[in-house]
Amino acid sequence: MHTKWTDEELGIIEAKAELYTPKQIASILKRHGYFRTPIAIATKLWALGYSTSPFLDNYSSAEIARVLCVHSTTVSGWVRRGWLKTSRRSSKRYQVRRWHLKQFFDNPPQHLKKRIASIDSEAINYLLGKQA
Repeated sequence: MHTKWTDEELGIIEAKAELYTPKQIASILKRHGYFRTPIAIATKLWALGYSTSPFLDNYSSAEIARVLCVHSTTVSGWVRRGWLKTSRRSSKRYQVRRWHLKQFFDNPPQHLKKRIASIDSEAINYLLGKQA
């Protein structure tokens, strides 16, 4: 049985999404009298467009691609060419830190400047943690 999300629950998770992990948000909801699993919260956050990364300042290449509305192979290509610095989570998964994204967006390769400029600035600000 699936319980419909209330407006108050949604307000709480949206307010806490960028500061807390799903497990911490579940604890906060429990204090307010709501019972949601961390998996349910992570799924809802993902559906709302928030990062569900266990590290709040790290993103996967797929998350970056989803936010920027580009294909994930585009972001992976930036990584393979050395334009976007990462650390590897596994042999096929990349973990991109927020400050590496900032470096990339501040100083993109010359031939990508127009493409980067055409990306929605709100999406870039979201990834960099800036307030609009």
